[in-house]
Amino acid sequence: MAEFTMELNDEQKEVRDWIHGFAADVMRPAAAEWDEREETPWPVIQEAAKIGLYSLDFYAQQFFDPTGLGIPMTMEELFWGDAGIGLSIVGTGLAAVGVLANGTEEQIGTWVPQMYGDVNDVKVAAFCSSEPDAGSDVAAMRTRAVYDEAKDEWVLNGTKTWATNGGIANIHVVVAVVDPELGSKGHASFLVPPNTPGLSQGQKFKKHGIRASHTAEVVLENVRVPGHCLLGGKEKLDERLARARESVKKDGERVKNAAMATFEASRPAVGAMAVGTARAAYEEALEYATTRSQFGRPIIDNQGVAFQLADMRTQIDAARLLVWRASWMAVTGKPFTSAEGSMSKLFASEVAKKVTAQAVQILGGNGFTREYPVERMHRDAAIYTIFEGTSEIQRLVIARTLSGMPIR
Repeated sequence: MAEFTMELNDEQKEVRDWIHGFAADVMRPAAAEWDEREETPWPVIQEAAKIGLYSLDFYAQQFFDPTGLGIPMTMEELFWGDAGIGLSIVGTGLAAVGVLANGTEEQIGTWVPQMYGDVNDVKVAAFCSSEPDAGSDVAAMRTRAVYDEAKDEWVLNGTKTWATNGGIANIHVVVAVVDPELGSKGHASFLVPPNTPGLSQGQKFKKHGIRASHTAEVVLENVRVPGHCLLGGKEKLDERLARARESVKKDGERVKNAAMATFEASRPAVGAMAVGTARAAYEEALEYATTRSQFGRPIIDNQGVAFQLADMRTQIDAARLLVWRASWMAVTGKPFTSAEGSMSKLFASEVAKKVTAQAVQILGGNGFTREYPVERMHRDAAIYTIFEGTSEIQRLVIARTLSGMPIR
Protein backbone atom coordinates (compact mmCIF):
# COMPACT_ATOMS: atom_id res chain seq x y z
CA MET A 1 0.00 0.00 0.00
CA ALA A 2 1.41 3.39 -1.00
CA GLU A 3 2.10 5.75 1.88
CA PHE A 4 0.47 9.16 1.67
CA THR A 5 2.89 11.82 0.50
CA MET A 6 2.67 15.44 -0.54
CA GLU A 7 5.76 15.12 -2.73
CA LEU A 8 5.51 13.91 -6.33
CA ASN A 9 8.19 11.41 -7.32
CA ASP A 10 10.56 12.08 -10.22
CA GLU A 11 8.44 10.20 -12.75
CA GLN A 12 5.30 12.08 -11.72
CA LYS A 13 7.13 15.40 -11.94
CA GLU A 14 8.27 14.53 -15.44
CA VAL A 15 4.72 13.69 -16.50
CA ARG A 16 3.39 16.85 -14.84
CA ASP A 17 5.89 19.04 -16.66
CA TRP A 18 5.12 17.30 -19.96
CA ILE A 19 1.38 17.94 -19.57
CA HIS A 20 2.06 21.50 -18.44
CA GLY A 21 4.10 22.09 -21.60
CA PHE A 22 1.24 20.87 -23.78
CA ALA A 23 -1.23 23.02 -21.86
CA ALA A 24 0.96 26.11 -22.21
CA ASP A 25 2.07 25.64 -25.81
CA VAL A 26 -1.01 24.09 -27.46
CA MET A 27 -4.11 24.61 -25.31
CA ARG A 28 -3.70 28.19 -24.11
CA PRO A 29 -3.02 29.72 -27.55
CA ALA A 30 -6.17 28.00 -28.86
CA ALA A 31 -8.43 28.62 -25.87
CA ALA A 32 -10.04 31.93 -26.84
CA GLU A 33 -10.74 30.78 -30.42
CA TRP A 34 -12.57 27.59 -29.43
CA ASP A 35 -14.43 29.36 -26.64
CA GLU A 36 -15.80 31.78 -29.25
CA ARG A 37 -16.54 29.04 -31.76
CA GLU A 38 -18.31 26.87 -29.17
CA GLU A 39 -17.20 23.75 -31.00
CA THR A 40 -15.25 20.62 -30.12
CA PRO A 41 -11.55 21.44 -30.69
CA TRP A 42 -10.78 18.37 -32.78
CA PRO A 43 -7.35 19.69 -33.91
CA VAL A 44 -6.24 20.07 -30.28
CA ILE A 45 -7.53 16.60 -29.36
CA GLN A 46 -5.64 15.30 -32.40
CA GLU A 47 -2.44 16.93 -31.17
CA ALA A 48 -2.99 15.39 -27.75
CA ALA A 49 -3.44 11.99 -29.39
CA LYS A 50 -0.24 12.40 -31.42
CA ILE A 51 1.89 12.76 -28.30
CA GLY A 52 0.01 10.06 -26.38
CA LEU A 53 -1.80 12.43 -24.02
CA TYR A 54 -5.21 11.46 -25.41
CA SER A 55 -5.00 7.69 -25.21
CA LEU A 56 -6.25 4.76 -23.19
CA ASP A 57 -2.70 3.79 -22.23
CA PHE A 58 -1.90 7.18 -20.73
CA TYR A 59 -5.07 7.42 -18.66
CA ALA A 60 -4.76 3.80 -17.56
CA GLN A 61 -1.26 4.53 -16.27
CA GLN A 62 -2.51 7.54 -14.33
CA PHE A 63 -5.64 5.71 -13.11
CA PHE A 64 -3.55 2.88 -11.68
CA ASP A 65 -0.87 5.13 -10.16
CA PRO A 66 -0.42 3.50 -6.72
CA THR A 67 -0.22 6.90 -5.01
CA GLY A 68 -3.58 7.99 -6.47
CA LEU A 69 -2.07 11.29 -7.62
CA GLY A 70 -1.77 10.54 -11.35
CA ILE A 71 -5.31 11.56 -12.29
CA PRO A 72 -5.59 14.71 -10.12
CA MET A 73 -2.15 15.86 -11.28
CA THR A 74 -3.19 15.36 -14.91
CA MET A 75 -6.52 17.14 -14.45
CA GLU A 76 -4.99 20.11 -12.68
CA GLU A 77 -2.45 20.75 -15.41
CA LEU A 78 -4.90 20.32 -18.30
CA PHE A 79 -7.49 22.59 -16.71
CA TRP A 80 -4.77 25.09 -15.89
CA GLY A 81 -4.39 25.23 -19.67
CA ASP A 82 -8.11 25.72 -20.38
CA ALA A 83 -11.26 24.25 -18.89
CA GLY A 84 -13.29 23.97 -22.10
CA ILE A 85 -10.55 22.29 -24.11
CA GLY A 86 -9.55 20.30 -21.04
CA LEU A 87 -13.03 18.86 -20.74
CA SER A 88 -13.03 17.99 -24.44
CA ILE A 89 -9.83 16.02 -23.86
CA VAL A 90 -10.88 14.26 -20.66
CA GLY A 91 -14.66 14.01 -21.21
CA THR A 92 -14.27 10.54 -22.66
CA GLY A 93 -12.79 9.52 -19.33
CA LEU A 94 -16.15 9.76 -17.55
CA ALA A 95 -17.62 7.15 -19.89
CA ALA A 96 -14.49 5.06 -19.47
CA VAL A 97 -14.80 5.27 -15.67
CA GLY A 98 -18.41 4.13 -16.03
CA VAL A 99 -17.20 0.99 -17.78
CA LEU A 100 -14.29 0.48 -15.37
CA ALA A 101 -16.61 0.85 -12.35
CA ASN A 102 -19.38 -1.46 -13.60
CA GLY A 103 -18.11 -3.56 -16.51
CA THR A 104 -16.53 -6.98 -16.86
CA GLU A 105 -12.90 -7.42 -17.87
CA GLU A 106 -14.02 -8.41 -21.35
CA GLN A 107 -16.20 -5.31 -21.68
CA ILE A 108 -13.38 -3.08 -20.47
CA GLY A 109 -10.94 -4.59 -22.95
CA THR A 110 -13.41 -4.46 -25.84
CA TRP A 111 -15.11 -1.11 -25.46
CA VAL A 112 -12.80 1.34 -23.71
CA PRO A 113 -10.22 1.36 -26.56
CA GLN A 114 -13.03 2.18 -29.00
CA MET A 115 -13.86 5.25 -26.94
CA TYR A 116 -10.53 6.85 -27.84
CA GLY A 117 -9.91 5.54 -31.34
CA ASP A 118 -6.32 6.00 -32.52
CA VAL A 119 -3.95 8.71 -33.66
CA ASN A 120 -5.27 8.61 -37.22
CA ASP A 121 -8.96 8.38 -36.27
CA VAL A 122 -9.64 10.08 -32.93
CA LYS A 123 -12.94 9.23 -31.21
CA VAL A 124 -14.76 10.45 -28.10
CA ALA A 125 -17.27 8.83 -25.74
CA ALA A 126 -20.22 10.08 -23.69
CA PHE A 127 -21.64 9.18 -20.28
CA CYS A 128 -25.40 9.76 -20.27
CA SER A 129 -27.09 9.90 -16.88
CA SER A 130 -28.88 13.23 -16.30
CA GLU A 131 -32.36 13.79 -17.70
CA PRO A 132 -34.60 16.85 -18.12
CA ASP A 133 -36.45 15.93 -14.89
CA ALA A 134 -33.71 13.91 -13.19
CA GLY A 135 -30.39 15.61 -12.51
CA SER A 136 -29.33 15.26 -8.90
CA ASP A 137 -32.55 13.32 -8.26
CA VAL A 138 -31.44 10.09 -9.94
CA ALA A 139 -34.45 8.29 -8.48
CA ALA A 140 -36.65 10.31 -10.87
CA MET A 141 -34.95 8.84 -13.94
CA ARG A 142 -37.39 7.88 -16.69
CA THR A 143 -35.22 6.30 -19.37
CA ARG A 144 -36.23 2.63 -19.52
CA ALA A 145 -34.38 -0.49 -20.57
CA VAL A 146 -36.53 -3.55 -21.25
CA TYR A 147 -35.01 -6.98 -21.87
CA ASP A 148 -36.15 -8.84 -24.99
CA GLU A 149 -35.33 -12.38 -23.95
CA ALA A 150 -36.17 -13.92 -27.32
CA LYS A 151 -33.51 -11.83 -29.07
CA ASP A 152 -31.18 -11.32 -26.08
CA GLU A 153 -31.42 -7.57 -26.60
CA TRP A 154 -32.15 -4.58 -24.40
CA VAL A 155 -34.53 -1.92 -25.73
CA LEU A 156 -33.80 1.62 -24.51
CA ASN A 157 -36.20 4.56 -24.63
CA GLY A 158 -35.81 8.02 -23.12
CA THR A 159 -33.99 11.35 -23.30
CA LYS A 160 -30.70 12.21 -21.64
CA THR A 161 -29.44 15.74 -21.17
CA TRP A 162 -26.23 17.60 -20.24
CA ALA A 163 -24.21 14.81 -21.88
CA THR A 164 -20.60 15.76 -22.60
CA ASN A 165 -19.92 14.57 -26.18
CA GLY A 166 -23.58 13.52 -26.43
CA GLY A 167 -24.56 12.65 -29.98
CA ILE A 168 -21.03 13.01 -31.41
CA ALA A 169 -19.58 10.14 -29.38
CA ASN A 170 -18.42 6.88 -30.85
CA ILE A 171 -19.61 5.02 -27.74
CA HIS A 172 -22.41 6.15 -25.43
CA VAL A 173 -22.73 4.77 -21.90
CA VAL A 174 -26.38 5.13 -20.91
CA VAL A 175 -27.84 4.72 -17.42
CA ALA A 176 -31.42 3.43 -17.55
CA VAL A 177 -34.12 2.06 -15.27
CA VAL A 178 -34.59 -1.71 -15.43
CA ASP A 179 -36.87 -2.04 -12.38
CA PRO A 180 -38.96 1.10 -11.65
CA GLU A 181 -40.18 -0.25 -8.31
CA LEU A 182 -36.66 -0.15 -6.86
CA GLY A 183 -36.05 3.55 -7.51
CA SER A 184 -32.36 4.37 -7.87
CA LYS A 185 -31.47 0.78 -6.95
CA GLY A 186 -33.17 -0.42 -10.12
CA HIS A 187 -30.73 1.25 -12.51
CA ALA A 188 -28.18 -0.30 -14.86
CA SER A 189 -25.66 0.98 -17.41
CA PHE A 190 -25.58 0.05 -21.09
CA LEU A 191 -23.07 0.46 -23.87
CA VAL A 192 -24.52 1.80 -27.11
CA PRO A 193 -22.19 0.93 -30.02
CA PRO A 194 -21.45 3.30 -32.92
CA ASN A 195 -24.22 3.90 -35.49
CA THR A 196 -26.88 2.13 -33.44
CA PRO A 197 -30.32 2.94 -34.94
CA GLY A 198 -32.58 5.04 -32.73
CA LEU A 199 -29.90 7.08 -30.97
CA SER A 200 -29.73 10.71 -32.05
CA GLN A 201 -28.48 14.05 -30.81
CA GLY A 202 -31.12 16.40 -29.48
CA GLN A 203 -30.54 20.00 -28.50
CA LYS A 204 -26.93 21.19 -28.36
CA PHE A 205 -26.58 23.64 -25.48
CA LYS A 206 -25.03 27.10 -25.81
CA LYS A 207 -23.34 27.51 -22.46
CA HIS A 208 -22.08 30.23 -20.13
CA GLY A 209 -18.67 28.56 -19.83
CA ILE A 210 -16.62 25.51 -20.93
CA ARG A 211 -17.87 26.39 -24.39
CA ALA A 212 -15.22 24.36 -26.23
CA SER A 213 -16.79 21.22 -24.75
CA HIS A 214 -19.78 19.77 -26.63
CA THR A 215 -22.85 19.35 -24.39
CA ALA A 216 -26.13 18.04 -25.78
CA GLU A 217 -29.23 15.96 -25.32
CA VAL A 218 -29.22 12.33 -26.40
CA VAL A 219 -32.52 10.89 -27.62
CA LEU A 220 -33.13 7.13 -27.45
CA GLU A 221 -36.03 5.76 -29.50
CA ASN A 222 -36.33 1.98 -29.43
CA VAL A 223 -32.57 1.64 -29.30
CA ARG A 224 -31.69 -2.05 -29.35
CA VAL A 225 -28.36 -3.21 -27.98
CA PRO A 226 -27.11 -6.81 -27.63
CA GLY A 227 -27.31 -8.46 -24.23
CA HIS A 228 -23.54 -8.26 -23.81
CA CYS A 229 -23.82 -4.45 -23.82
CA LEU A 230 -25.27 -4.51 -20.29
CA LEU A 231 -22.36 -3.46 -18.08
CA GLY A 232 -21.49 -6.24 -15.68
CA GLY A 233 -23.70 -8.78 -17.44
CA LYS A 234 -27.23 -10.04 -16.78
CA GLU A 235 -26.31 -12.54 -14.10
CA LYS A 236 -24.67 -9.86 -11.98
CA LEU A 237 -27.62 -7.52 -12.58
CA ASP A 238 -30.16 -10.16 -11.53
CA GLU A 239 -28.22 -10.84 -8.34
CA ARG A 240 -28.00 -7.13 -7.54
CA LEU A 241 -31.70 -6.56 -8.18
CA ALA A 242 -32.58 -9.52 -5.97
CA ARG A 243 -30.51 -8.06 -3.12
CA ALA A 244 -32.11 -4.67 -3.70
CA ARG A 245 -35.63 -6.14 -3.52
CA GLU A 246 -34.72 -7.90 -0.30
CA SER A 247 -33.25 -4.70 1.15
CA VAL A 248 -36.44 -2.84 0.30
CA LYS A 249 -38.36 -5.44 2.31
CA LYS A 250 -35.94 -5.26 5.22
CA ASP A 251 -35.27 -1.54 4.86
CA GLY A 252 -31.64 -2.34 5.50
CA GLU A 253 -28.79 -2.86 3.07
CA ARG A 254 -27.99 0.01 0.73
CA VAL A 255 -27.15 -0.82 -2.88
CA LYS A 256 -25.32 1.69 -5.04
CA ASN A 257 -26.72 2.44 -8.46
CA ALA A 258 -24.64 2.58 -11.64
CA ALA A 259 -24.61 6.37 -11.95
CA MET A 260 -23.53 6.93 -8.34
CA ALA A 261 -20.66 4.46 -8.65
CA THR A 262 -19.31 6.49 -11.57
CA PHE A 263 -19.77 9.85 -9.85
CA GLU A 264 -18.12 8.69 -6.62
CA ALA A 265 -15.06 7.61 -8.59
CA SER A 266 -14.82 10.91 -10.45
CA ARG A 267 -15.53 13.55 -7.78
CA PRO A 268 -11.90 14.09 -6.67
CA ALA A 269 -10.95 14.39 -10.35
CA VAL A 270 -13.51 17.17 -10.78
CA GLY A 271 -12.02 18.82 -7.72
CA ALA A 272 -8.63 18.70 -9.41
CA MET A 273 -10.10 20.37 -12.51
CA ALA A 274 -11.37 23.17 -10.30
CA VAL A 275 -7.95 23.53 -8.68
CA GLY A 276 -6.35 23.88 -12.12
CA THR A 277 -8.72 26.65 -13.18
CA ALA A 278 -8.34 28.46 -9.85
CA ARG A 279 -4.56 28.24 -10.05
CA ALA A 280 -4.54 29.65 -13.58
CA ALA A 281 -6.66 32.63 -12.53
CA TYR A 282 -4.54 33.23 -9.43
CA GLU A 283 -1.33 33.25 -11.48
CA GLU A 284 -2.81 35.73 -13.96
CA ALA A 285 -3.93 37.98 -11.10
CA LEU A 286 -0.56 37.76 -9.35
CA GLU A 287 1.37 38.74 -12.47
CA TYR A 288 -1.03 41.57 -13.22
CA ALA A 289 -0.81 42.86 -9.66
CA THR A 290 2.99 42.95 -9.76
CA THR A 291 3.21 44.71 -13.15
CA ARG A 292 0.19 47.03 -13.10
CA SER A 293 0.97 50.39 -11.49
CA GLN A 294 -1.49 52.88 -10.06
CA PHE A 295 -0.59 56.02 -8.09
CA GLY A 296 3.07 55.38 -8.82
CA ARG A 297 3.39 51.85 -7.45
CA PRO A 298 2.40 48.26 -8.31
CA ILE A 299 -1.14 47.52 -7.13
CA ILE A 300 0.15 44.55 -5.10
CA ASP A 301 1.66 47.11 -2.73
CA ASN A 302 -1.88 47.70 -1.51
CA GLN A 303 -3.00 45.37 1.25
CA GLY A 304 -6.46 45.17 -0.29
CA VAL A 305 -4.93 43.39 -3.29
CA ALA A 306 -2.07 41.58 -1.57
CA PHE A 307 -4.31 40.03 1.08
CA GLN A 308 -6.72 38.79 -1.58
CA LEU A 309 -3.85 37.03 -3.36
CA ALA A 310 -2.67 35.52 -0.08
CA ASP A 311 -6.14 34.12 0.57
CA MET A 312 -6.44 32.86 -3.01
CA ARG A 313 -3.21 30.90 -2.82
CA THR A 314 -4.05 29.49 0.62
CA GLN A 315 -7.45 28.28 -0.54
CA ILE A 316 -6.02 26.71 -3.70
CA ASP A 317 -3.43 24.76 -1.72
CA ALA A 318 -6.05 23.63 0.80
CA ALA A 319 -8.31 22.45 -2.04
CA ARG A 320 -5.47 20.50 -3.63
CA LEU A 321 -4.72 18.75 -0.35
CA LEU A 322 -8.36 17.64 0.00
CA VAL A 323 -8.30 16.33 -3.57
CA TRP A 324 -5.04 14.47 -3.04
CA ARG A 325 -6.29 12.95 0.21
CA ALA A 326 -9.48 11.67 -1.42
CA SER A 327 -7.57 10.35 -4.43
CA TRP A 328 -5.08 8.53 -2.21
CA MET A 329 -7.90 7.06 -0.10
CA ALA A 330 -9.71 5.83 -3.23
CA VAL A 331 -6.69 4.09 -4.72
CA THR A 332 -5.68 2.48 -1.41
CA GLY A 333 -9.20 1.23 -0.73
CA LYS A 334 -9.83 3.36 2.34
CA PRO A 335 -13.57 4.02 2.75
CA PHE A 336 -14.89 7.57 2.58
CA THR A 337 -16.25 7.41 6.13
CA SER A 338 -16.69 11.18 6.21
CA ALA A 339 -17.55 11.60 2.50
CA GLU A 340 -14.01 12.77 1.75
CA GLY A 341 -14.60 12.49 -2.01
CA SER A 342 -17.55 14.87 -1.81
CA MET A 343 -15.58 17.15 0.52
CA SER A 344 -12.82 17.51 -2.05
CA LYS A 345 -15.23 18.29 -4.89
CA LEU A 346 -17.29 20.70 -2.79
CA PHE A 347 -14.40 22.75 -1.45
CA ALA A 348 -12.37 22.88 -4.67
CA SER A 349 -15.44 23.88 -6.70
CA GLU A 350 -16.31 26.71 -4.35
CA VAL A 351 -12.68 27.85 -4.29
CA ALA A 352 -12.57 27.98 -8.10
CA LYS A 353 -15.64 30.23 -8.25
CA LYS A 354 -14.31 32.53 -5.54
CA VAL A 355 -10.73 32.74 -6.79
CA THR A 356 -11.70 33.43 -10.41
CA ALA A 357 -14.10 36.15 -9.25
CA GLN A 358 -11.31 37.71 -7.17
CA ALA A 359 -9.00 37.55 -10.19
CA VAL A 360 -11.52 39.50 -12.27
CA GLN A 361 -11.78 42.06 -9.47
CA ILE A 362 -8.01 42.47 -9.21
CA LEU A 363 -7.77 43.10 -12.96
CA GLY A 364 -10.61 45.60 -12.70
CA GLY A 365 -12.09 46.68 -16.04
CA ASN A 366 -9.51 44.61 -17.90
CA GLY A 367 -10.70 41.51 -16.07
CA PHE A 368 -14.19 42.09 -17.40
CA THR A 369 -13.03 41.95 -21.03
CA ARG A 370 -12.20 38.98 -23.23
CA GLU A 371 -8.78 40.49 -23.88
CA TYR A 372 -7.71 38.85 -20.62
CA PRO A 373 -8.25 35.14 -19.87
CA VAL A 374 -9.60 35.59 -16.33
CA GLU A 375 -12.98 36.54 -17.80
CA ARG A 376 -13.19 33.13 -19.49
CA MET A 377 -11.83 31.35 -16.43
CA HIS A 378 -14.53 32.95 -14.27
CA ARG A 379 -17.24 31.75 -16.66
CA ASP A 380 -15.70 28.28 -16.81
CA ALA A 381 -15.45 27.98 -13.03
CA ALA A 382 -19.21 28.28 -12.61
CA ILE A 383 -19.71 24.70 -13.83
CA TYR A 384 -17.75 23.06 -11.04
CA THR A 385 -20.40 23.73 -8.40
CA ILE A 386 -23.05 22.31 -10.73
CA PHE A 387 -22.00 19.23 -12.69
CA GLU A 388 -21.42 15.75 -11.25
CA GLY A 389 -23.34 16.73 -8.15
CA THR A 390 -24.08 20.33 -7.17
CA SER A 391 -22.51 21.87 -4.10
CA GLU A 392 -25.84 21.45 -2.34
CA ILE A 393 -25.85 17.73 -3.14
CA GLN A 394 -22.25 17.39 -1.91
CA ARG A 395 -23.25 19.00 1.38
CA LEU A 396 -26.21 16.62 1.61
CA VAL A 397 -23.94 13.61 1.01
CA ILE A 398 -21.45 14.83 3.62
CA ALA A 399 -24.16 15.60 6.20
CA ARG A 400 -25.85 12.23 5.73
CA THR A 401 -22.52 10.42 6.00
CA LEU A 402 -21.52 12.24 9.16
CA SER A 403 -24.88 11.96 10.89
CA GLY A 404 -26.27 8.71 9.54
CA MET A 405 -29.59 10.52 9.25
CA PRO A 406 -31.78 10.76 6.11
CA ILE A 407 -31.36 14.52 5.86
CA ARG A 408 -33.46 16.13 3.13
